[in-house]
Amino acid sequence: METIKIKNLTFSYPSGVGKALDDISFTLPEGSFNLIIGESGSGKTTLLKLLKNEIAPVGEIIGNIEFFGRSADSISFDRIGFVSQFPDDGIVTDKVWHEMAFGLENMGLDPEEIRLRVGETASYFGIGGWYHQSTDTLSGGQKQLLNLASVMVMRPDILLLDEPTAQLDPIAASDFLNTLKRINRESGVTVIISEHRLEEVFPLSDNVLVLENGKLAAKGSPNEVCNSLRGNPIFSGFPTPARLWSGLGATGVCPLTVKEGRTFLTNNYPDAKGKTEKLPLKETEAAVELDKVTFRYERTSPDVINEMTLKVGKGEIFAILGENGSGKTTALDIIAGLRIPYAGTCRIFGKKIKDYKGNSLYRKTVALLPQDPTLLFAGNTVIDDLRSAWKLAGGSDVYFSKKAEKWINLFGIEPLLSRHPYDLSGGEQQKCALVKLMLREPRIILLDEPTKGLDAAFKRTLGSILGTLKGEGITVIMVTHDV
Repeated sequence: METIKIKNLTFSYPSGVGKALDDISFTLPEGSFNLIIGESGSGKTTLLKLLKNEIAPVGEIIGNIEFFGRSADSISFDRIGFVSQFPDDGIVTDKVWHEMAFGLENMGLDPEEIRLRVGETASYFGIGGWYHQSTDTLSGGQKQLLNLASVMVMRPDILLLDEPTAQLDPIAASDFLNTLKRINRESGVTVIISEHRLEEVFPLSDNVLVLENGKLAAKGSPNEVCNSLRGNPIFSGFPTPARLWSGLGATGVCPLTVKEGRTFLTNNYPDAKGKTEKLPLKETEAAVELDKVTFRYERTSPDVINEMTLKVGKGEIFAILGENGSGKTTALDIIAGLRIPYAGTCRIFGKKIKDYKGNSLYRKTVALLPQDPTLLFAGNTVIDDLRSAWKLAGGSDVYFSKKAEKWINLFGIEPLLSRHPYDLSGGEQQKCALVKLMLREPRIILLDEPTKGLDAAFKRTLGSILGTLKGEGITVIMVTHDV
């Protein structure tokens, strides 16, 4: 039975800058696990939101969307669940169990039924240990699992997920995806998920839909899509075994998992040997130094950062890794002067942070890209925001166009300049925020999850951009889950 039928779907935002979706048609069977992939801004988020009537974007829509043979606007809100890429956006109450009960209360169920469903769902998702906790004390992985549980407690027929693992560490992301597959297998819920991190979710999928510039470029099983997209730039984001298969010019069934990849290499290249090389580190002048830095958020709470000592050299690209809640963002905030440790010292180019008076630390010295790039936007258009960043750095209007053009072209955001920053996709917002940072001409760039929401092709571009900055003597300190 068809769960979803899309026929000749075209959608344009009120700004009138092209079509976000262009004549898309497909059907999805009941109980299937479906993956939507494509470059940032290709229309993935727009498509998912159009499938959920309550959050559908405003604009001109042509074509038909049907669920179980009925029009989309006739479907009850609880039959279609939605989980976004920002865990905090989906949480509206103070306690975990309150959050799980919230949707059921809106459905008008009686208290006894609500208690039963919440208890069953909490047990299924294994969240009994933090059932009574405050939602603001949860880690990113716990918040996203709570979002999923709060949707599933309403027992939807269709589950939509927009890059739900974007802000999760690899272990939490793996656990989340395994839970998602178990829901699909045991409950028969039709799952439609948009993702850029494909190593684990790609092999799980029954169907893969590929969007390019708002058009449906390919649809089929993972193996069919691999064969049809060989040589396409989007292939650079496919699982490693598939990229090996493509790069070696192999034919036949494409390996998707690590196990299948090992078998493929053993059968076809039995004498191949792996080799790694450890490169020596060069001693350079220190750009950032932390000496036994210790920090806690409240007097009675445990230390988040405990006697951290590190040195980052000038012109170095330095990555900070760790699971959700391990203190990565806090360390970045300390370096940016946004958090003050109660012990230890932090120096920027040999000078204590407290000795940078006024806003001198942020004038061509340090710039921070936060996890949520929308915190950097204050203008009605992207170009207004870029201009304000240039003025903040002390630049004159005469040189703005010349300086901005370099970064606008490098990051490929020219088509976005006249749009409101909040109307952009997560990946597009990330690109525009990075350009805004670069216009402040900092010597140290702090990046908190800079590849979140970006497609694989642009991640490679970003890597080359960071390499160029390193060559210019700019120091990059990057918090990331993207190993």
